[in-house]
Amino acid sequence: MNLPNPFCMKKYWILLIVLTGGIQLLQAQPATPLRIIVLGAHPDDCESDAGGTAALFASMGHAVKFVSVTNGDAGHQSEGGGILAKRRFAEAQEAGKRLGVAYDVLDNHDGELVPSLPVRLQVIRKIREWNADLVIAPRPNDYHPDHRYTGVLVQDAAFMVGVPNVASDTPPLKKNPVFLYSQDNFKRPNPFRSDIAVDITSVYDQKVSALDAHQSQEYEWLPWIGHYSDQVPAGSADRIKWLAKHLAVTITSEVRLALEAGYGKQKAALVKHAEAFEICEYGTQPSAEEIKRLFPMVNGK
Repeated sequence: MNLPNPFCMKKYWILLIVLTGGIQLLQAQPATPLRIIVLGAHPDDCESDAGGTAALFASMGHAVKFVSVTNGDAGHQSEGGGILAKRRFAEAQEAGKRLGVAYDVLDNHDGELVPSLPVRLQVIRKIREWNADLVIAPRPNDYHPDHRYTGVLVQDAAFMVGVPNVASDTPPLKKNPVFLYSQDNFKRPNPFRSDIAVDITSVYDQKVSALDAHQSQEYEWLPWIGHYSDQVPAGSADRIKWLAKHLAVTITSEVRLALEAGYGKQKAALVKHAEAFEICEYGTQPSAEEIKRLFPMVNGK
């Protein structure tokens, strides 16, 4: 009786393990990855608005890009201009790595953004280049003009992304994406509506880590302009713990209802951190089935 060579058997099992792992990896990837683009006014806005949702999409094998419409060169109490813009670009790239997303920063001045045609064309091109299925941006009512005008710019791009003779150097999209607003607390002219809510509890620490990359903002500028600099700890570990508490947002009753619609009442009751979105009326209006396809992490009924 000829027994198999132990060395050959060892190689066989290693090969089997590698192949099995590869098959499992392939099975874990979505058949057709979604393409999501999040636009914010400044480096760190995308993370604040949709960092947890982006992390979930990225972990599932979908393609996510963040775009800051300005370079952030005014957002600091003692630094500014090109030096600050360079620092904030580096922070954005680090944040993108921590979330697993691509990160672009447009070279428009912080605090001077207006919904001009040249910037609109920049936004149209970014959405087209990414071939986006989902576009997330702030609503056009906010305390900060840059935030407001980012919302206006994306609204103005919503139809134009499919018009061939506009920004004709970039091929138009063959479909109109679903455009979503990120959550805010502003009431006028109309309050935010929670159409879709995502449980980000499992990736909340990852979202905090991404915002921790924006040292110039989370620990310097925002505490200074908000008059709470004395609350920021000195050590990095203590800072992250503080930031996690500082960033925590109470889940409103409206968002809780949206969570129940997606996850069921029992699971929704356990959600500690969530991000909510409102469907913009200017893009594709998704059906309930389409929402399930576009938000595969929202399930559990």
